[in-house]
Amino acid sequence: MDRVVPSRWLALLILCAGSLMIILDGTVVAVALPAVQRDLGFTAAGLAWVVNAYLVAFGGLLLLAGRLGDLLGRRTVFLAGVALFTLSSLACAAATGPAVLVGARFGQGVGGALAMAVSLGMIVRLYPEPAERARAIAVFSFTGAAGASVGTVAGGVLTDVAGWRSIFLVNLPIGAVILLAAVRRLPAERGIGLRAGLDVPGALLATAGLMAAVLGIVGTAEHGWTSARTLATAALAALLLGGFAVRQRMAATPLLPPRVLRVPGLVAANAVQFLMVCAYFGFQFLLAVELQVVLGLGASATGWAFLPTPVMIAVVSLGLAGRLIARWGARAVLLTGLGLATVGFLLLARLPVDGAYAVDVLPAMLIFGLAGGLTLPAVTTVAMAGATDADAGLASGLANTTQQVGGAVGLAVLATLAASRSDGLRAAGWAETAALAGGYRTAFAVAAGLVVAALLVASVTLPRRPAGSSSDAEPSGPAGSSSDAEPSGPAGSSSDAEPSGPAGSSSDAEPSGPATTSTDDDRQVRLTGGTGAGRVVG
Repeated sequence: MDRVVPSRWLALLILCAGSLMIILDGTVVAVALPAVQRDLGFTAAGLAWVVNAYLVAFGGLLLLAGRLGDLLGRRTVFLAGVALFTLSSLACAAATGPAVLVGARFGQGVGGALAMAVSLGMIVRLYPEPAERARAIAVFSFTGAAGASVGTVAGGVLTDVAGWRSIFLVNLPIGAVILLAAVRRLPAERGIGLRAGLDVPGALLATAGLMAAVLGIVGTAEHGWTSARTLATAALAALLLGGFAVRQRMAATPLLPPRVLRVPGLVAANAVQFLMVCAYFGFQFLLAVELQVVLGLGASATGWAFLPTPVMIAVVSLGLAGRLIARWGARAVLLTGLGLATVGFLLLARLPVDGAYAVDVLPAMLIFGLAGGLTLPAVTTVAMAGATDADAGLASGLANTTQQVGGAVGLAVLATLAASRSDGLRAAGWAETAALAGGYRTAFAVAAGLVVAALLVASVTLPRRPAGSSSDAEPSGPAGSSSDAEPSGPAGSSSDAEPSGPAGSSSDAEPSGPATTSTDDDRQVRLTGGTGAGRVVG
């Protein structure tokens, strides 16, 4: 056992490195956009597609990528994703015109989706023990949450020192090292096989529908919510996703099997995650702009101003979150974190025009770091806890899709609200800076409302642990009773994908065994004998 543990933590480090490379790329590109526009001659409208092309591919393919991991093997899909992302980064660095760069960014989005969608599924399999899994997912969550903030600083430094192409070139050695390490250290695993069914029509409908949805959302900043383009895109997305839902009811081997949606806590956790990520993405974008246009900080100073948040996330997620989840359950940790996030947004909703960073901003930054370090691992713990080995990739892809779509929706809605409120205040005679500050305060107040809604959904849909139950790390039950992920049947029998019990009984979501009291919180901590685990965004 002592020889296995270090190799598993090395595998986790490889997965975290892949996640960090992909997440960093999104934020470093945002900082470099003005330099890209000057060098390649992008129009103002065309420049947005340097970001949008990536988001459309990434958000649209996560669900399909997760299922491919279940069918073909998650390590295979991870390697393909990192390789494609790395090669597309080279194409980005060598771009000679707008069309080439946009196409290469789309390729990065495809590669990023393949790698990110299966990472959680691999972690679930690598860490069957409850306490270790909670710690592993806390580390992975920190990587994702901190990556976005670190990218703001790294992007500015790289662009100033070595030019915008360097933000893509730096991915080449990193990607090569990840690939070599992954081949050697990630455990080889066989998927359930394409014969289990890919559901090609369903995959096409889901991918096209999600891409259309993301395309419509990211286009609202330029075209508005009520424009013919936005409404037509929304209608197309609804038609495609509606067709996907119908297809899943008819297909012999659906892309999204109904049993996955019946996994305890999965739908509720994704609903909570959608609402809170809507607010969190708005925090990162809107506050970064407000610090510059209202409080007068420079671009570099703004990047450093965000540093307390990832530092606090590191302290909480790496040192506390796993232990707290193991001791109190993911539900309690999630509710606590959402309550703290609400306080953080309310502090920003009162940020004055002449506010000082140390007094008016830093407290909220620290609170958001604490809230993120608690909520991100906890919500993913609930989402992934009941997924079987056969469907872990799909559950991971679904969780990542919720994050990406939620982030896009939240950013578009909050940015629109801020702009609309600022326009109204200008029309009422407010000074420019005061009007901008008023718009941001409105957006942060709405973000607080979104987090409160997430808290209410979590408190209603995620049941408490039964009274008198033991700690998560030591689930109670009859002596020798089995866990949800590896239920026992006849002596010596065990299977992740097909739990055994009395003759003829089998169910991914409800394995049979000794009669026990079970709730979603129990499942998350009793999976393969104890606590579950959680994740982040991208």
